[in-house]
Amino acid sequence: MTTPMTLEQQRAADAWQAAAACTDPYAKLAKGAPALIMNSGLMQTLAFLEDKGEDHHRALARQLRRWIVRQHPELLSTRGDSADPGYEAIMEALLHAEPRTFQAVTAEALAWLRWVRQIAPTRVEERSS
Repeated sequence: MTTPMTLEQQRAADAWQAAAACTDPYAKLAKGAPALIMNSGLMQTLAFLEDKGEDHHRALARQLRRWIVRQHPELLSTRGDSADPGYEAIMEALLHAEPRTFQAVTAEALAWLRWVRQIAPTRVEERSS
């Protein structure tokens, strides 16, 4: 019988998967993403990642959206796809979220990104060895 994973273990496992095929630019972006959120906000960071359009920006944005919806499924009760809610759906959901929910989502995004920023560089090094 397996014991249920803690939320930290779930974050770590998801970050491990997210960074499985990451590149050096992805690892660098992941390292700076928490600061982007702290300085500019979650929605502005999601907009930045969407606007850039480069593969590593799109990958991190998609993975972050998925994690947010996985942890806060109430955001997309009738909008989007939980596998990948898409940029517009998540932005609409965040625009209409209650302040406490918005704060909880932002805190969860930061917690997940802390794992990604630590794991991503090791996955790049692992593949280059």
